[in-house]
Amino acid sequence: MTGQQRFMTALHRQQPDRVPLWELIVNRPVIEALYGNISYLDFCEAEDLDAVTIFEDWQPTEQIDENTVRDEWGIVWRTPASGIAYVVGHPLEDAADLAGYEPPDPDADYRLDSLHAAVERFKGEKAIVFLGHDGFEFSHYLRGMDKLLMDYVLNPDFAHSLARMVTDYKTRVLERAAQVGADVLLTGDDYAHRLAPIMSPDHFAEFCLPYLRECVDTAHQAGVPFIKHTDGNLWPILDMIVDTGIDCLDPIEPLAGMDIGQVKEKYGHRIAVAGNVDCTELLCHGSPEDVVKGVKETIAKASPGGGHIMASSNSIHPAVRPENYRAMVQATRQFGQYPLDPEMVAEYRQKNYIAKYLDRPTTDRPTQ
Repeated sequence: MTGQQRFMTALHRQQPDRVPLWELIVNRPVIEALYGNISYLDFCEAEDLDAVTIFEDWQPTEQIDENTVRDEWGIVWRTPASGIAYVVGHPLEDAADLAGYEPPDPDADYRLDSLHAAVERFKGEKAIVFLGHDGFEFSHYLRGMDKLLMDYVLNPDFAHSLARMVTDYKTRVLERAAQVGADVLLTGDDYAHRLAPIMSPDHFAEFCLPYLRECVDTAHQAGVPFIKHTDGNLWPILDMIVDTGIDCLDPIEPLAGMDIGQVKEKYGHRIAVAGNVDCTELLCHGSPEDVVKGVKETIAKASPGGGHIMASSNSIHPAVRPENYRAMVQATRQFGQYPLDPEMVAEYRQKNYIAKYLDRPTTDRPTQ
């Protein structure tokens, strides 16, 4: 099988020749530690990953200082030495600011340059996953998380107008991405933290769910499957997420109480699962031998019968030990060949490697 065939077979809840490998994001420090100054696409080829993730392209409108830029939305981003940018300025400080606000052009020629490059290089060889967003994440980038959550209570019409604007833009970009050649569409809005969803289930149902459903429908109307990425403890809202028609859930974070075996047992007849090797503790602080055990457990719980894509519990971020990432990849190839070893499955599906990390203090954990 090609990587594309392997990935898409698993995504359709069937059994490929082996468990496919993919990562939503691999940050520069890990790439450079393993291969030096090569591109992300070169890294995916060198690692023989079965899929690549492509983001939409954007252009800064203002260079505020060496590490800080304003983007086309008016959002201000700061990039520290780790290379992971974070929001430090929101253009819609007041709800009235929306009246004169114009979003960027989703049809800008350069918007999908990176996707065109990936399609030209990997189409038919590796699955091409295009990462977009639904209505929540860019709404809080524009407004600020605290203000947006207050808007759900005090100014719901504004919150819907904001999500409507964002979703109109994002679904158009997703639609174009499928036309260019993306094999899979994905939205990366995170709805939860480790203990619970960020908002109540009722607020999720009102302010997030309809816009997620539009993105799922956009993918299916284009004839491609849809992956929903969201970290955190999703149990209170997971029925709703699955009911939108998603084809796969990623990354099923074990430190947040999201056991991939339980998710597959409950929803595996409806969705594929992607993940969930822990990248907060195991890949950062464990030994390669610990990682191999975690991979074997993940395979034992999620891979029987197919429908599982191996990945971390979020991303291969700068705090991940390169040797541990390499151990994860090698162990997946060794133990993820179908038919799976029934003795390994029987032994490791009873284990729970994450348990020893659950009661540790979180002050020294890396931000994901």
